[in-house]
Amino acid sequence: MKRRLLSSLMVLTMLTASVVGCGNAAADSTDSAPQQEATKEEKAEAPADSATEAPAESEEEITLRMAWWGSQDRHDKTIAAIELYESLHPNITFEYEFYSFDDYFTKLKTLVASDEVWDVFQLGGNFPMYLDKIYPLDEYIESGVVDVSNISEANLKTTRDKDGTQLGLTNGINTYGIAYDPAMFEEAGAELPNENWTWDDYQKAADLITEKLGIFGSSTFLSSDFIAGCSAYVSQQGALGENSFFNIDLTGMGFTDYQLLTPFIQMRADMIKKGSYPDAGASAEVTNIENDFLVTGEAAMTWVAVNQFPTIYNVCEEQGRTLALAPIPKVTADGNSGMVIQSSQMLCVSQDSAHKEAAAAFISWFENDIDCNMILQAERGIPSNELVREALAKEATTAQQIMYDYVDYVSKLPTPSEYNVLSPDGQDQVQDNYLNYIQQVVSGEITADEAAQKTYSDAEALFK
Repeated sequence: MKRRLLSSLMVLTMLTASVVGCGNAAADSTDSAPQQEATKEEKAEAPADSATEAPAESEEEITLRMAWWGSQDRHDKTIAAIELYESLHPNITFEYEFYSFDDYFTKLKTLVASDEVWDVFQLGGNFPMYLDKIYPLDEYIESGVVDVSNISEANLKTTRDKDGTQLGLTNGINTYGIAYDPAMFEEAGAELPNENWTWDDYQKAADLITEKLGIFGSSTFLSSDFIAGCSAYVSQQGALGENSFFNIDLTGMGFTDYQLLTPFIQMRADMIKKGSYPDAGASAEVTNIENDFLVTGEAAMTWVAVNQFPTIYNVCEEQGRTLALAPIPKVTADGNSGMVIQSSQMLCVSQDSAHKEAAAAFISWFENDIDCNMILQAERGIPSNELVREALAKEATTAQQIMYDYVDYVSKLPTPSEYNVLSPDGQDQVQDNYLNYIQQVVSGEITADEAAQKTYSDAEALFK
């Protein structure tokens, strides 16, 4: 019998992307919810004939602290997985915390300063900021504590640093897309998204939907607007792999002409003025993917990390609505997609942990165990373990199958031979400034070209 602890906090801030791991992150990544207060009640140990494995022999009593960010759906599924693990390992007790994206990193920074980071913690594409607090998994992979036998080399690479150190295991393979309500498009007479639609098509559809239906044509991208406008939009221009927002080594900029950003910033400002895209005040009302304007029926489409799609699909289905998923728009119909397959997030072992091996063993189970992943249902992204993917695919819901098919589609698109989806230290401030510059364009304080130049200068200053 074990008593389980959960500390509760109040969500103070709006949704931020998480990358997919994308500069994003990706990252995004994009994917938070109000934290719910919950108390873990005592319960009997699982029966000896558990389908996953027999409980371990009684060993040293260990308490592992764990934290993550995400939607309420993620919270519920992760807690259920933790409870399964505890039932299989009677000597292990978890104390867990969950947060919105912003609150998670506010708390993490506090713990970093006091050398008290959780034993198991979640990171996205901004992990370079926390390298000093990550205990690599390499020794545990070598010893067999962490099993990577059914995880491909390509998937393992998504959570390695540039020196090849295995920092964690990816929680899921992910990418970005546009979730939309086809019925709203059809009611407004707007052309439905397709594989080759452009940002001009996107703006035209959004403006028409607002004009005809009186709702936002597009919901807020929040911090993912930086991914769309800076990361994806820049990489869509020129030859494949010619441009990226930051360079491969994160030592400088990946493009030289700041004006590559100007059209996107102008488009966004124009849409805000027309009411087809939320301004800063309206954007602040979206606190998580589950109350996004698309979900509440106040917008016809939104940007999503595709692991979020089943969650919003299910909510809308309960309302009698059916969502679809489209690629992100392109600069030109025959141009680069700007999309790549990424790691959604990863679980890491903390340098501060007194139980590093136990933490590593849990991470291995979390990523590899089929029963665990039947609970998680690919909410963090498509599992990297081949056997887990096969098991989930057999019981996929309609929304999950759409997600699987979409990731398969993106995986076959032309991509640069090398690309980087990580975020340099300081990007958060660049991102915040970028969003403020767009509002200044809306108010007439600066031009879109000036906003682009300022954004480029802010980012370039990170490396000086």
